[in-house]
Amino acid sequence: MRNECILAMGVIALASVPVLAQDGWVTLFDGTNLDSWSELGGTEWTIADGVVEGSGESGHLLSNDSYSDFVLTLEFWVDSPANSGVFIRCADPEAVSPNTCYEVNIFDQREDQTYRTGGIVNFAAPDPQVDAGGQWNSYEIRAEGSRLHITLNGTVTVDMEDDTFAEGPFTLQYGSGIVRFRNVRIQPL
Repeated sequence: MRNECILAMGVIALASVPVLAQDGWVTLFDGTNLDSWSELGGTEWTIADGVVEGSGESGHLLSNDSYSDFVLTLEFWVDSPANSGVFIRCADPEAVSPNTCYEVNIFDQREDQTYRTGGIVNFAAPDPQVDAGGQWNSYEIRAEGSRLHITLNGTVTVDMEDDTFAEGPFTLQYGSGIVRFRNVRIQPL
């Protein structure tokens, strides 16, 4: 993260802004602040020990920027009954849902197991199924044109073609249970 000097009404303040690394990666959550995000819903987001954790009512951290083609990497920790997800290419950022975005699910105990952790709700079941509860997990989410490629803990769970949503911000969702995120980075393509 780079600090940028801002002069406003004679007062100098330091503002944290995302920095594009030489390899094209942008760190959106480095464990210290939520400057690259807006909050939607009633979730209480707290930061401790390099991790952001949601609690309370359901809600989202919405990226300040919009993306079309990208590789997104992040780590998450959930308890087994937790309901969470990563919504990408949100066409309507004011009404985030599986009807307005692709939802890369994090929900091991989802009633309908078709679109559980590793799948894209309403579009693709994960194959194979991977349980995420009780451990740190990594997602690599690649969206390139109509191709969506999801890798969970080094295992490809979805590789599909679809052009329903072309561009938009993405979110980190808190639905229920214990949900934590860290090391959120994106590489626009």
